[in-house]
Amino acid sequence: MRVAVYYNNKDVRVEERPIPKIGPGEILVKVVASGICGSDVMEWYRVKKAPRVLGHEMTGYIAEAGEGVSDYNVGQRVFVSHHVPCNTCEYCLSGAHTACDTLHNTNYDPGGFAEYIRIPKINVENGVYILPDEMSYEEGTFIEPLACVMRGQRLAGLRPGQSVFVIGSGISGLIHLKLARALGAGRIFASDINNYRLNAAKSFGADAVFNARENVSDLLLQANKGKLADLVIVCAGALQASVDGINCVERGGTVLFFAVPEPGVMLPVPINEMWRNEITLMTSYGAGPSDLEMALDLMRNNRISFSEMVTHRLPFEMIQEGFRLVAEAKESIKVIIEPGKKC
Repeated sequence: MRVAVYYNNKDVRVEERPIPKIGPGEILVKVVASGICGSDVMEWYRVKKAPRVLGHEMTGYIAEAGEGVSDYNVGQRVFVSHHVPCNTCEYCLSGAHTACDTLHNTNYDPGGFAEYIRIPKINVENGVYILPDEMSYEEGTFIEPLACVMRGQRLAGLRPGQSVFVIGSGISGLIHLKLARALGAGRIFASDINNYRLNAAKSFGADAVFNARENVSDLLLQANKGKLADLVIVCAGALQASVDGINCVERGGTVLFFAVPEPGVMLPVPINEMWRNEITLMTSYGAGPSDLEMALDLMRNNRISFSEMVTHRLPFEMIQEGFRLVAEAKESIKVIIEPGKKC
């Protein structure tokens, strides 16, 4: 089978490997669609484990089921979570599933950018989701990113009517925007340094957009009737984006760091001002089982849709081009790799 092996953002090679052999309790999935996540091109995060097969936003169908698998059948269309928690440790029992050691050490074999993947037994037990008949494979690739966004907004306590400012209008920022709108947020604002993405944010429901190279806190005050934002969601890894997040939150509000700068970068925090104004600074990482279930339900019930966000559908042989598009972050939003697509 073909796999795409990541060496760095500019070196993603299509190579041949044997189709994985499955054991008892495992399944083999034929990949139909796999999205390139923004985290896949965070080179500081990925290159230290290279070479490896990336990809975690995948959908496909069950090609083979191992001995003892009774809940799933060959031919079923599925999305599979790559990281799954144990559901029994202190972190899971307290609701902090994404802090679970098991979640951080589980994965597919080899990764979503492959024609076939072996799903280990623990993933079969805790991470397989049947795609509804009406949901396409392409739409299914949004289940995991939406779940991550849902977790962030849930932890941040988004309430109907609150004003929201999304900093960074890449795919995660745009999903935050759409979800906040679906959940009843009040006025929603977005920023980016790229005009293409600013236009996308406006088309997907932002009430106003700001160029991040300008003084966004002043622009936000002007657009929001003299108020900053009740909830600021930072979806860009640049240090300035985090600084802007702190400068743009209203008294009593929350800053959610959905994306963060690379290791070693220190964020200056005016802690006295945060204390006086009761500002909450928080992070979120990944998605837990309940987040994935809620995301699937929201999509199944047509509360939110993403087909208009797909800008590129590429065959397997063009995966390097896909990584370039996502890494450059210019005129693309969602890039999906389809192993069965012909050049």
